[in-house]
Amino acid sequence: MNRRGEYDSAAMRHLIALVATGACLLTACSSASSTFALTAAAVDPTYFCPGGANNAPYEIHATVGAHNGTSRTVAIHAVTAQMTLTSVKGDWLEKTGSSYDAGTVQFSPASVSPGATTTLKVTIPSACTSDKYGSSGSSYGDYQVTIHVATSAGVFTIGAENQHEIIAA
Repeated sequence: MNRRGEYDSAAMRHLIALVATGACLLTACSSASSTFALTAAAVDPTYFCPGGANNAPYEIHATVGAHNGTSRTVAIHAVTAQMTLTSVKGDWLEKTGSSYDAGTVQFSPASVSPGATTTLKVTIPSACTSDKYGSSGSSYGDYQVTIHVATSAGVFTIGAENQHEIIAA
């Protein structure tokens, strides 16, 4: 400030820079996220259970989008999956609302680099039972799949954007 009570241009630029820096800190000016996040998930939409199958094992494949906005590699320690029956048609062994906990499932990759976006590939074990072809009417069950991911940045949960349907003979 000069003797007349006015700010000179250099002092004014310095004051504006300080105010802008403070505002940026308060509002997080960075456009990149500083956290780890699961962004989307999807599962195989349909499985046709073979006629005459009795608790026959099969695999459900899922993908989970992950973004690491941190400055450190995030290790993925474990992935678990849960399936909840949301609707049925015809004869079905389980009631709507029943859940199946698949427990710890296979996944890759085992880590996400700083600033990276990747897709986790998840394999969920399941099983189905079906009458012999032609012995009864066709039936199906729709399942909502929820995936839990334990990482070095915390535990995260995401539901698949689509449902997994099992169609029986």
